[in-house]
Amino acid sequence: MKRIYLDHNATTLLRPEARAAMIAAMDVAGNPSSVHAEGRAAKALIEKARAQIASAFGADGADIVFTSGSTEGAALTLAGRGMQGAEIEHDAVRVWTDGSLPVSKSGQVTVARPEESALQLANSETGIVQTLPEGLAVTDATQAFGKLPVAFNWLGARMALISAHKLGGPKGVGAVVMKRGTDLAAAIKGGGQEMGRRSGTENVIGIAGFGAAAEAAARDLANGVWEKVAELRNILENALEASSKATIFVGKDQRRLPNTLCFATPGWKGETQVMQMDLAGFAISAGSACSSGKVRASAVLTAMGYDEQTAASAIRVSLGPETTEEDVLRFAEAWLEKEKKYHARAA
Repeated sequence: MKRIYLDHNATTLLRPEARAAMIAAMDVAGNPSSVHAEGRAAKALIEKARAQIASAFGADGADIVFTSGSTEGAALTLAGRGMQGAEIEHDAVRVWTDGSLPVSKSGQVTVARPEESALQLANSETGIVQTLPEGLAVTDATQAFGKLPVAFNWLGARMALISAHKLGGPKGVGAVVMKRGTDLAAAIKGGGQEMGRRSGTENVIGIAGFGAAAEAAARDLANGVWEKVAELRNILENALEASSKATIFVGKDQRRLPNTLCFATPGWKGETQVMQMDLAGFAISAGSACSSGKVRASAVLTAMGYDEQTAASAIRVSLGPETTEEDVLRFAEAWLEKEKKYHARAA
């Protein structure tokens, strides 16, 4: 029986449009900083991708600086700036912020000084979506971009972090989107590429794939693809909730990403569930995938006020455009079988 991939928040499958754009870019030999025809051809691919991303993200008139991903983007925008943040942020943001912003049990963050704060738009583990305050310094839009109808120009933030591999593009390329005129010193100095904010020869192939993926993601949004994904998420959630009375469904009453389901069965460790479901043919996670393979109690759930046992028992199922109703029903059946055995052993 085929394996079923339900870990799209960790990384998505490469879109055909991105693959085609990358293959075409491989035949462009020039350095984008060179002034000859070959260099101008490479530069044109970068500028095309910049325009595609600006259109998809509603960022017309903004500066888009390409990076290796949102982790580098977080360092570029936050390092050494003494920003406030919450404990529910992704580790890439949390490491540069003070963790002082209060988080409610529903996963909402209170921001007192937006101009000195960083706040995610949507949480990678719970899927809970934040309402951003006007004038926010930085928002991590990595999970939201491509799944929610958002536009940078009306988010109210000065800068936003995005990453290609969360919306069907290649791994290893991302961008910082910023209001024009934003003062941002380069963390990587050298040749002055990317408007002097990120030196180094650009990843032309990856950037071309990013642009194509962003364009395709915007088309999916317009065509209602993620509304259908949300229906599948709800089918799965309802099937699990109907048969598992001990399980807690995090963020069920909140606005969430359309593809994300986070739930915990207190006492049944998340890492155990991940391994059991992997053996059963399903790829899921016990939180963020960006902790070098470490599995630990969810810092996100702990910050939301859940006890340590519950936080250590949480798993995340994240669907994608390719997910089918058969996939989610098969997962529900397999997971409920494992859950029944867990309770029988624990009795």
